[in-house]
Amino acid sequence: MFEDLYNSSITSNTIFKVNVALRESNPDAYTPKMVSIGPYHKKNDQLRSMEKSKLLYLRRFLKRKEGLDMHSCMNELQKLEKEALNCYDDIEDLNIGSDEFCRMLLLDGCFVVEFIRERCEIGPRREDEIIKTNIGCIYNQILRDLMLLENQLPFFVLNKLHDMTTQDDELPLAIQAVISFPFFVDLENMIEQHIYEPLIKIATNAGNIKHLLHAVHILSCHGNPTKRSNDDTTCHMFMPNATELSEAGVRFATDRKSNGNKNNNSDMTSLFDIKFEDGLMTIPCFQVVDGTEAFLRNLIAYEQQSSEVQPKYFSDFAFFMDHLIDSDKDVNLLRRKGIIKHWMGEDKDVSSLFNKIGNGVTVYSTFYYDKECLRASQHCKKKRNRMKANLLRNYCSSPCVGASTAAAIILLLLTTIQTILAFTGSVR
Repeated sequence: MFEDLYNSSITSNTIFKVNVALRESNPDAYTPKMVSIGPYHKKNDQLRSMEKSKLLYLRRFLKRKEGLDMHSCMNELQKLEKEALNCYDDIEDLNIGSDEFCRMLLLDGCFVVEFIRERCEIGPRREDEIIKTNIGCIYNQILRDLMLLENQLPFFVLNKLHDMTTQDDELPLAIQAVISFPFFVDLENMIEQHIYEPLIKIATNAGNIKHLLHAVHILSCHGNPTKRSNDDTTCHMFMPNATELSEAGVRFATDRKSNGNKNNNSDMTSLFDIKFEDGLMTIPCFQVVDGTEAFLRNLIAYEQQSSEVQPKYFSDFAFFMDHLIDSDKDVNLLRRKGIIKHWMGEDKDVSSLFNKIGNGVTVYSTFYYDKECLRASQHCKKKRNRMKANLLRNYCSSPCVGASTAAAIILLLLTTIQTILAFTGSVR
């Protein structure tokens, strides 16, 4: 136990085993289903079938450059071995030898690089694909597995392999990587908004990328300003849910234009751009599908276990949604307002997702939505807002109800006037 007491040092790990507090509510969300990348799940027998495909990808990789062979690749990776080992948490417990570790880097690294190239249509035609894109089940599960925190390789290893076989007109691997996962980062919408800056920034700062999951995290969070609350408060802990907010008169919308501010021409392009102003809660529309939970959980796990990531956008978003959604009624409300779009069966499945996803998540004093939660809570505490909401809900909930209410008020006024006139006439 104490043999390495004086040789031990603190290393800056970037690829972690997900801690128990996060894992226990849904272990499957952190476990690969189709392909093992890196050392953590290397000995999982259920993933053995993909090893043959990895060999085919390795063969295609070696054919990209004349004279390239296994020996020369292994020599290059051995130079990176120590740095790569330091990226992993508790790797000494896995009992992986030096040669085995380098062979793993080569086999898994070539698979990832070639798979990304295949996604970007660099190289083989559709009929020559090793893993056919038209087999959606397998292909989508591989995409999912490549976004798992425990299923990563250091990006400098991937970049080295890519540079060894790059073509003259080929995009940098960093850009290829992020455009390979448009479903997760909503890249199509970002390009429509002419946000090219993050792609350029990622390409020029590839040395700062830790792994594929980190690259997607960078693109997803680009352009969001760092906000710090000046209030020493924990009001975000007690923000009412969506139904309670609605009952207190809070309106929900998917963009800022709904608040009538015609001078504000900016559109929401970020998942995290949530605002609360003058009784209006604006939340960007987002989709919830089968892969959403695993993707969010792994980004949250990376944020929670990395001291370098600030603000922790995905963690704070999950915490905010956990408090906004308590039941299927809240999901139903947000879905009717166009904020949530889901293909998960029933609203209760979405509410269960967000009720569990915050388990084990630590929220810091830099909580991104502190001001929004505080304003929403203060709005609900004002009696006039609740009374106004009750009146609108009970007497103006629909055009028919509103017309009936107006007719009743008019009738009451006419009856009152008639009574007053009759009374004054009899007095005379």
